[in-house]
Amino acid sequence: MSVKIGISLIAWQNDDLPELTKDYTTEGAMEDAAKIGYSGVERGRRMPADTEGLRAYLDRYGVALCGGWCSGNLMVNEMEAEQAAIRAQVEQFAALNAPCIVYAECSNTIQGNIDQPVSQRPKLTREEVIAYGAKLSELAKWSKDQGVVLSYHHHMGAMVQDAEDIDWLMEGSTEDLTLLYDAGHLHFAGADPVAVLDKWGHRVHHVHFKDVRQPVLDWVRAEDKSFLNGVAAGVYSVPGDPEGCIDFQAITDRLNAMDYSGWIVVEAEQDPAKAPPFEYSKLGYDYMTQICGRSGLQIER
Repeated sequence: MSVKIGISLIAWQNDDLPELTKDYTTEGAMEDAAKIGYSGVERGRRMPADTEGLRAYLDRYGVALCGGWCSGNLMVNEMEAEQAAIRAQVEQFAALNAPCIVYAECSNTIQGNIDQPVSQRPKLTREEVIAYGAKLSELAKWSKDQGVVLSYHHHMGAMVQDAEDIDWLMEGSTEDLTLLYDAGHLHFAGADPVAVLDKWGHRVHHVHFKDVRQPVLDWVRAEDKSFLNGVAAGVYSVPGDPEGCIDFQAITDRLNAMDYSGWIVVEAEQDPAKAPPFEYSKLGYDYMTQICGRSGLQIER
């Protein structure tokens, strides 16, 4: 099977902690990503908003649009209101042949609050998540009918964070809703990334790879810190960083075994003063090519 290797520009352009990356431009990030060899980038807030402007911008650097974040509010919105809220992004992503919209419920998340410990994230009951999954399936079907798959992003600080939450969401939803698989968020949440992939690999449509520095994660837990405290302290890194602790070879082996054919996106929000974006993004790309090759995953350039 073949995969495509993309990147989120969050290492150069952190939207949650903009002070970390104030010295970097989106244009410089795009140039770096293309020079390293990435085939696609996920949409960032500082890219052109209009579809044709974004198309020309991507073409200028020779990269594809390989997804992008969507802050969902389906827990509090009626279906028609949520469709209206995300319609422009759905239409744009369909026009640009993006593989998916990266959707996550943000009406009740604490992920963007640097003063609120991640331990205080919303934890819903099984019944509540299953009911949400049923409602989300309707939105996912609508989006798919417009030409774009909806991939749900489990995320630290959010109501769908750990393996149990993912189980409930997948059980309560139809296959119109797919799963974004993020190894770094799973490890941070205390889940076994390989076990989650073994269980829900048939629903995975999009993949994010970022590694975790275990000592920083231990500090976040011991000191009851926020998600953004952890990011600023360096809890995440790129795959291939010797300081990381996730076995990405085992994950790519599983992806090959399940005939995964899609995007694998390097996404590691870090302080560029401690982790120079070009250097670390190249480290991630080079390591990805090695482990995909060993797993038998052909990389589509």
